[in-house]
Amino acid sequence: MSRLALPLAASLLALAGCPHEPATQTPAPAPTPAQPVAAAPPIEIVETPPAETTLDHPDVPNAADVWLAMIQGAKRSIDIEHFYISNAPDGKSGKLEPVLVAIEEAARRGVRVRLLVDMKFYLRYPESVDRLGSHGVVVRKMDLRPRDGVQHAKYMVIDDSDAYVGSQNMDFRSLEHIQEIGARVRVPEVVAAFARVFEQDWRSSGEESHAEPPKATPLKIPARVTLGGEEARILPTASPKDLLPAGVPWELPELLARIDGAERTLDVQVLTYRTKMRNGAPWTDLDDALRRAAKRGVRVRLLVSDWSKREASLDGLRELSRVPGISIKFIVIPQSSSGFIPFARVAHAKYMVVDGKSAWIGTSNWEGDYFTVSRNVGLFIDGKAVAERLGRIFEDGFGGAYAEVLDPNRKYEPPRIE
Repeated sequence: MSRLALPLAASLLALAGCPHEPATQTPAPAPTPAQPVAAAPPIEIVETPPAETTLDHPDVPNAADVWLAMIQGAKRSIDIEHFYISNAPDGKSGKLEPVLVAIEEAARRGVRVRLLVDMKFYLRYPESVDRLGSHGVVVRKMDLRPRDGVQHAKYMVIDDSDAYVGSQNMDFRSLEHIQEIGARVRVPEVVAAFARVFEQDWRSSGEESHAEPPKATPLKIPARVTLGGEEARILPTASPKDLLPAGVPWELPELLARIDGAERTLDVQVLTYRTKMRNGAPWTDLDDALRRAAKRGVRVRLLVSDWSKREASLDGLRELSRVPGISIKFIVIPQSSSGFIPFARVAHAKYMVVDGKSAWIGTSNWEGDYFTVSRNVGLFIDGKAVAERLGRIFEDGFGGAYAEVLDPNRKYEPPRIE
């Protein structure tokens, strides 16, 4: 053996181990059992807490994060129907900008993105809509001005399998400076209903507006799912009655049925509450239902924003507050330390909890026009898991530091809005 080969042979023997003295080997660790991946919940409450307040709930995801995850996860399609889009004044800061960038990136990677906004408010806030349109997003505007209505819904459908419905407008303020409540839903039957609303509105706002709509298959709603170990029912709804696609129920009768079915407690939070239409005509459908509930012994609590400190709303609220068994409070969000922000620092959430076992989450304020002339959508959830979580959120507002009892004999100064 050559001199060069001797060291190499010695090295190989050292690595392989001598046959009379086996090399000591560390036993390989036992394989770690694969951990099961938790299934995504069929429905998930989502919130926006105003910055610099104590209204944040650590166990409730924020809308800005949820929207971003949904859009970034889209593989085939994104359908967005929103009242309007309004980015921060500088066009760069704030929590909406990453959402807009994610929409643009989705279109760039081949996802079909369609955006439907209200015509009236597009004329007020055109910049972000036009920006998305220049990045591959197909844009249409829904014009309900001839009927004195607006496209007021706020929802999106991702890949026909994932949907978001809530009070949040696609507005930088709604993601940072306004209290909002919404829900993410991964229930095929429910998602299909909202997709059907979108398709009808999309067609009515484009060149297909006079074409015969495609034949619709029956929707399997309400959907039945398991929440918190119990069966729950989820019912998607829409408004107004005369613009409903086949199979999607009108929201107002469902609201009235839940109120009339209340046995013990009824908790409602909305931005505004009125007993007259915008044209001045009386509209007391919901007011009458709340009075019926109180009369049969149900404890009724109503939480409205301080934007309701205006005579148009105060008239009905004052009278309702005088009914035995009904308590009404304003929720007043302090102004930002950075100064006044127009159309912000307000509680804009819209939801209801009945007997701690059923709930409604919607996009409608409790005024007649939202149910009879304007496009809105909502969710009814019959099941304790969601109702109890919303109930705790309501308690934090109604019994918290920002609540103020409505005095029916007091003259209120309307807050500055713009």
